[in-house]
Amino acid sequence: MPPDDPRTDDELVAAINGGDPAAFDALYRRHRDAVARLALRFTGNHADALDVLQEAFAYLLGKFPGFHLSARLTTFLYPVVRHLALDLRRRAGRELSDADALAAAVAADPAPGAAPASRAELAAALVALPEPQREALLLRFVDGMSQEEVALALQIPVGTVKSRLHAAIDALRRDPRTRDFFAIR
Repeated sequence: MPPDDPRTDDELVAAINGGDPAAFDALYRRHRDAVARLALRFTGNHADALDVLQEAFAYLLGKFPGFHLSARLTTFLYPVVRHLALDLRRRAGRELSDADALAAAVAADPAPGAAPASRAELAAALVALPEPQREALLLRFVDGMSQEEVALALQIPVGTVKSRLHAAIDALRRDPRTRDFFAIR
């Protein structure tokens, strides 16, 4: 495997626009794991997640030449992955809710070092959150997006992101399964 490309995402995008196919390979290698995890969160199984990963990067490749990155690449790809995953589930006739997919993804790809019981409790607590709150929470704290990036990815105002995060964290603080993780110290 080639070494990591030291160029920034913006530099790689410019190189792809200039006709450098190795730059796309570097961009893919840099972001494939994050996109695969996100796809798994929406699809609930690894095979479908890999299909979504492939389609998402094919979609991105189709944007070149002429693509300009106006946010982080993960922020751009989030709605693409979500749409592709939901479309794949619909085409396959799967009646898996977003909450069911999240629970399956947590079971299939557990957090390193987490005890099985705590993973299951956290998954159950997250599933109990309303979908808009859960989505904002996961983008912010699992995917590491800033509040502004979450707003861009979800196409909502930053104030709405803040409100959803506050409500989600408040609910997790009140939930007996997770209150110890979210206690104010």
